[in-house]
Amino acid sequence: MVVYNFNQGIGWASSGVEYAQSYRGKIFRKLGVDARFIFTDMIRGDNIQELTRNLQFEDREVIWMYQFFTDFPIAPCSLTEEQVAASFPEGPWKINDIGGGRKQYVHEEQKLFITVYFSKMYPDKVSRVEYVAGGCLLRTDHYTTGLLFSEFFAPKDGEGKPYERRFYNQNGTIAFEEFISHEGDDYEKNRNLLYRFPKRTFYSKEEFVEFFVCCLQIRPDDLIIADRTTLVGQAIFKYHGRTKMGVVVHADHFSEPMTDEDNILWNNYYEYPFNHTADLSFFITSTKRQKEVMEEQFQKYYHIKPRIAAIPVGSLDELKRPEKPRRAYSVLTVSRLAGEKHVDWLCRAVIQAKEKVPKLQFDIYGRGVEEENLRKIIQEHHAEEYIHLMGHRDMADIYQNYCAYIAASTSEGFGLSLMEAVGSGLPMVGFDVPYGNQTFIRPNENGYLLDFESGENLDSKELVEELRDAIVKLFTEADLPSFSEVSYQVAEEYLTANVEAKMKRLLEEL
Repeated sequence: MVVYNFNQGIGWASSGVEYAQSYRGKIFRKLGVDARFIFTDMIRGDNIQELTRNLQFEDREVIWMYQFFTDFPIAPCSLTEEQVAASFPEGPWKINDIGGGRKQYVHEEQKLFITVYFSKMYPDKVSRVEYVAGGCLLRTDHYTTGLLFSEFFAPKDGEGKPYERRFYNQNGTIAFEEFISHEGDDYEKNRNLLYRFPKRTFYSKEEFVEFFVCCLQIRPDDLIIADRTTLVGQAIFKYHGRTKMGVVVHADHFSEPMTDEDNILWNNYYEYPFNHTADLSFFITSTKRQKEVMEEQFQKYYHIKPRIAAIPVGSLDELKRPEKPRRAYSVLTVSRLAGEKHVDWLCRAVIQAKEKVPKLQFDIYGRGVEEENLRKIIQEHHAEEYIHLMGHRDMADIYQNYCAYIAASTSEGFGLSLMEAVGSGLPMVGFDVPYGNQTFIRPNENGYLLDFESGENLDSKELVEELRDAIVKLFTEADLPSFSEVSYQVAEEYLTANVEAKMKRLLEEL
């Protein structure tokens, strides 16, 4: 049996879905289950091998839909600058090291600029090369163990837009081509795409995905787990045949304000599979509470009882106890720095709490689009000495150095960082929202669940004050050692051996 796990994209600042897959991969390896992790998005900034290796996937486990149709294996970048530069037009060239892992070759007479980008993970190897002439981007070549694909550009609206991507085999022959139309807004919806193979043509990405799913030759005794079903979902449902298939629910699955006694509004990401449960053998939720809610809703609105397994999307190899005293008055948060995580609220809450807890220190781990906004808040309030942006780190041995974990997300299907925090015995502060905080925070035993009512008109000022008061209470009233021990008790359920047993049970049932 092979377990095929379907996803869309992956990046350096990946979401909880990719981290959940990474944890699942570790469990499958320990159980001796052969697994493949499939990515269907166009990935053009980095070699997918680097992105997946960064999350500890093994190269043999990874299938990238675009690379699948070439004979290139998933492998690290291996070409040197000298090997790639041998294909450049004849010089003379002026070579400049322009920083950021880049070198630029300048042909002043022809006004040609060639920028060589080096791999982030293998900095002496070339990842891609951009050709610019007359101020216009003409072509980008992407390398792994050879030239994997080229993108060709034409000027539109003052910038270079790709009109063709050409994927190669290792001997340089063309495996297939993707042609791109930028008319209207359909490009962003993956509609104005055409794929040309030597003996066939596909006129949309949907058709391309269907062809890909068929080419995987998934057998009846294999298993399909869909982590994301947007675009690819219909193809899997259409061609899974007798292969058993399940969907992982990673987030809150319905809209409470739009649900009444007679109708329920599913989350857009889950509407299609929820309305095609007859094709599914199982669902996986990450918490018991979400499993219970889904079971009640399917019975009430659809009068059915699908198999739903509550299996955490992460696990802890061990409980981490500090070898030295925790940093006094220190709190941290770990997340993508995105708007829905509301890390700006945490900054403002800490700034206010500092007045009553003068020694308070707050470290923020993660990267994302909100980083600059957070930096401005810190600077405006002269908080540089006690609020720090720590960037992306390996957190394995970091949590246990702190006294507490704080979160302001208003939607957290599970919360891997919450699990890791209780695994290091951290008291917690967060809003009373489904399902992560409710899973890991025992009110007044290992932290505080704060009142929260969803809606369009959130009073951020009031929510910041709630967070502030909880932080102050944590350091002025709470028995932190007692709170810490309760967090360790909560974490016991998420030890890897216990999560492995849950997954093994589901596989045996199927």
